[in-house]
Amino acid sequence: MDNTRNIARIAAIFYLITWVTSIAGLAMYGPILNPAIYSFDSISKGHIATGAFLEILAALGNVGTGLALYPVVKRHSESLALGYVVLRTLEAGIMIVGTLPLLALLTLHRDLPGTAGTAGIQSVLISMHNFSFILGPSLACGINTMTIAFLLYRCGLVARFIPVLGLCGGALVFLSGTLQLFGTIDQVSKATVLMAVPVFAWEISLASFLFFKGFKTQALNFKPATAGLAGKILA
Repeated sequence: MDNTRNIARIAAIFYLITWVTSIAGLAMYGPILNPAIYSFDSISKGHIATGAFLEILAALGNVGTGLALYPVVKRHSESLALGYVVLRTLEAGIMIVGTLPLLALLTLHRDLPGTAGTAGIQSVLISMHNFSFILGPSLACGINTMTIAFLLYRCGLVARFIPVLGLCGGALVFLSGTLQLFGTIDQVSKATVLMAVPVFAWEISLASFLFFKGFKTQALNFKPATAGLAGKILA
């Protein structure tokens, strides 16, 4: 039982790492991500490198949440538990790829400072990062959130309202990403912020519950049903 309590706290800590590093990373290079107000000189080059590094840490934290929860949730559905790890890793991979265009800006301004035509290249590089944010922290995040929320709802490892919040939040952030992808709403807008609030609240609620209370004892005592004839044949 103590081991599962430690697992719960480790998962909560990984969620905390993800929040802190993603918010801090965005604060570091956020001013250059909107092409309408873009000015490379508005922040230091060190801020861009630091922001990219923090976003990589956030991506690793994403993977950590999936791996930390896996040993417990796989008792209820190994396929969904593995699916969450894979989808969380996919989101992390997209986030890491998204840091590359911003780091390329550093090379561009180091080797071609003030060169004519670089403004268009800068815009493309920033757009690549912005699209990676749509594909990763919006679309992929929405799917993996609904996956783990559904599993937690079904198995009752945490308070019931938490996975309900996750299902709603995951669906909304996925819808937000879809609307952004097709240009229906702006990536930086009140609509995207409002649609991201439930998924943020879900992660805070889940992490807080796991850290302070751990998994529900009754759900931890769950015993998988013995495989029937079909299961024995497949095995």
